Amino acid sequence: MQIENLIESFSEFKDVKNIDRETMMNILEDVFKSVLFKKYDGAENFDIIINIDKGDLEIWRNRVVVTDAEYENSNTEIKLSDALKIEDDYEVGEDVSEQIDFDKEFGRRQILSIRQHLLIKINELHRDELIKRYSDRIGEIVTGEVYQIWRNELLLHDDEGNDLVIPKSQQIPKDFFKKGDTVRAVVTGVEERGNKANIILSRTAPEFVERLFELEVPEVFDGIITIKKVVRVPGERAKVAVESYDDRIDPVGACVGMKGSRIHGIVRELRNENIDVINYTTNNQLLIQRALSPAKITSMEIIEEEARVKVFLKPDQVSLAIGKGGYNIRLAGKLTGYEIDVYRDIDEDEDVALAEFSDEIDEWIIDVFKSIGCDTAKSVLELGVQELSRRTDLEEETITEVQNILRLEFE
Repeated sequence: MQIENLIESFSEFKDVKNIDRETMMNILEDVFKSVLFKKYDGAENFDIIINIDKGDLEIWRNRVVVTDAEYENSNTEIKLSDALKIEDDYEVGEDVSEQIDFDKEFGRRQILSIRQHLLIKINELHRDELIKRYSDRIGEIVTGEVYQIWRNELLLHDDEGNDLVIPKSQQIPKDFFKKGDTVRAVVTGVEERGNKANIILSRTAPEFVERLFELEVPEVFDGIITIKKVVRVPGERAKVAVESYDDRIDPVGACVGMKGSRIHGIVRELRNENIDVINYTTNNQLLIQRALSPAKITSMEIIEEEARVKVFLKPDQVSLAIGKGGYNIRLAGKLTGYEIDVYRDIDEDEDVALAEFSDEIDEWIIDVFKSIGCDTAKSVLELGVQELSRRTDLEEETITEVQNILRLEFE
């Protein structure tokens, strides 16, 4: 392989890897000096001239003229007799510069080795530059194109063809992509894996929701509205606490937009994740009340030393407070920092529909009781365990457990 072709190929490689000309020149010079050092046991007396644009390379060796008797180092010294063969007017102490024919001095195997060495150097430089660039972008949204879909992760390419990875655990459960799709995600980490930059993205991180709000809501982007906290169950539900520094602006209304115009784009990006936007307050009681919306609280008892709150609601509000899959109460707890215990607020002579206990009793058990005419809590408690067992074929242990749950509501 001609050395000029090698230089020319790396000139093209420079553009692909987005490496500036000066850096590429320094890499090439360092590699060639390393090769020269090994062959001549020193490289300080060599001048390397590279024209990366034209693919030209010139290597000149500088040696001092010494008398034949004083001659010791063939790399840095040249005998007077040999110097006179080059020019007949050389004298002792003068410098002699000779151009090295690289293709003759070095074999094909060595040139291939140089190419490999250059590739390693350039890839290391590109890796370090990529790690630095994306380390500065942690917490930002980036866009990539799906390149490959694996079982445990999704491989994307950015605009420059760099690899970006979304692990399965960082994908929204309802996510479905195919090759060529454009995907948005937030940068959460950068690490070195197998001598390559591993840029990790996430679509489940709370920061992803924050950045989406910044993109969709100008007031958030401008800092007029601040997102105080985001908690979410990816793909299911999220709660976002917001605060405005301008009393004239309603932070919740601004984030939702006219007829939900602003929040709809975010919901679509999050695979129809249900988003509750809450007006933040330092009043913990009011914040808990807002966090449990749409449920209406009758009263509450905050136990600060245990970071726990007892919330009392009318029976028909309990299921709203807990929410589908328990997401509402779980996220409300994360948002407020309190462990929330829900209690039904009922009078002594008031009865409760059995359906209101669906968060504690399996639906099929409730249906069995309803089939024998027991559709309220007291109607189940009025009958003995053995009688209920006879009528329903349920195990006595199951009936006892259900009655204990119902009895607690009236204690």
